[in-house]
Amino acid sequence: MIDLDTEICVCNSLTLKDIAECIKENNFTTLEELLENDICPMGDKCESCRDEGYHNDGLNLPMVLAMVKRKQI
Repeated sequence: MIDLDTEICVCNSLTLKDIAECIKENNFTTLEELLENDICPMGDKCESCRDEGYHNDGLNLPMVLAMVKRKQI
């Protein structure tokens, strides 16, 4: 299991836990909704968290969204 304190969106200092909470609280179901939200902005600066992950490790926003949908976090 991935550490919930792992930063996913480094430019906005958002951890996996922060992003998951934002998704759950706002009922985001698509990546587009997540990226366009103004409540907890993410993926809007360097954008590496959208694809390959900041450290090219595959830890990205689509992965967090999928984990929330599967109730893994």
